[in-house]
Amino acid sequence: MNRIIILVIALFFLNHCSLNDKSRIWKKGEDKLESQKNFKKVFEEDKKIETEFNQELKLDLSSIIPNNKISDNKNNYGSQKYDGLTIKSGNYKFSKFADINQLNLKPIFLDDGLIFFDNKGSIIRFNSNQKVLWKKNHYSKSEKKLRPKLNFVLDGENLLVADSIAKYYSININTGELNWLRNSTYPFNSDIKKYKDKILVVDYKNTLRCFKVNDGSECWNFKTEESFTISNSKFSLIIINDMVIFSNSIGDITAINIKTGLITWQLPTQSSSIINETYNFKISKLVSDGNSIIFSNNKNEFHSIDVKNGTINWINEINSNITPIITGNLIFTVSNEGYLIVIEKNKGNIIRVTDLFKYYKLKERKNIKPVGFAIGNTNLYLTNTDGKMIVADLNLGEVKRVEKVSGDFISRPFIINDNIFIIKNGSIIQYN
Repeated sequence: MNRIIILVIALFFLNHCSLNDKSRIWKKGEDKLESQKNFKKVFEEDKKIETEFNQELKLDLSSIIPNNKISDNKNNYGSQKYDGLTIKSGNYKFSKFADINQLNLKPIFLDDGLIFFDNKGSIIRFNSNQKVLWKKNHYSKSEKKLRPKLNFVLDGENLLVADSIAKYYSININTGELNWLRNSTYPFNSDIKKYKDKILVVDYKNTLRCFKVNDGSECWNFKTEESFTISNSKFSLIIINDMVIFSNSIGDITAINIKTGLITWQLPTQSSSIINETYNFKISKLVSDGNSIIFSNNKNEFHSIDVKNGTINWINEINSNITPIITGNLIFTVSNEGYLIVIEKNKGNIIRVTDLFKYYKLKERKNIKPVGFAIGNTNLYLTNTDGKMIVADLNLGEVKRVEKVSGDFISRPFIINDNIFIIKNGSIIQYN
């Protein structure tokens, strides 16, 4: 009898509630599904440019004037003076890094040599004949075991250093002797820039810190929103007039007045959901012509924003996290899939796409990524994760040659004083 009563009650509810499209049970589910339609996936599958476009278009680069910049606070190197044959002419040797998975590092280039560091944080000055002039280490025995990575900026006869274990200091470039040394709260994870009497650098907590050049004391700091994971990407800074503009691990671009440390503007470029995913998020260096800031990321976004107020000029769908280059009214970049992309600077229109990886076999190119590139006169020099450098003609986008630099990781190329320098693990190779 009880079973019959239970069955009747169950049939009653099934007939009058669950199968009724107006019932509150179904309505609640529909509301939930409807609200989910408004959700945006932050890390959905990347859209990729995988076809050439206007590959027959010849660019008019006759108005481009190559320069000979060694450093630039706007990261705007443009076309540099170099028309060499990429013949090896030098090798600056240092002890290998033990745990390297990328070489996002830069030496200090001098008129008569360069300065770099080794796997224990020893700073080495080489002359132009690759001979060591001096080698100094300012770390304790326990600190050396942490394998600090060093970032440099030149200040006249002094070298300013910020590292990956939260130390920063100043040394004399003629002797390597210490001027001053200080400890910060957190390790640094950005380029280091100098503006007048101030040092600017970003730490792993997404905090921009300003220090005094003469003694390292802190002027001010500006903290932006933190992420829950440590970024796998190095942050970038540029300086325009009296503003420092920097990126952080969650894609925010922030402009700060250098004199006061107060915010001028901030542009979030990603959803707040990215805070949990920053290890996979990679952003290029910021580059500016003084009016616009150009950067891209590995989430299919290539931005141009206004320097004065941080408003977006345009966004294009390009998947790249390597540093773009501005030359005149053109922007050059290479996608993570190996396509050379030429963009009109003012409107963001893509005017040509050329496949630089077409000479790789399909199985090979799936595992190869571009590292970075430089432009010498009208040639592009692109280094890749397979240790090779591609030389291409910018006028037509045609590959002229492929140079094997190393069998392992290499850095982006640096064009300095009519030479190309590329870091591999254990040495810096010079080409003329």
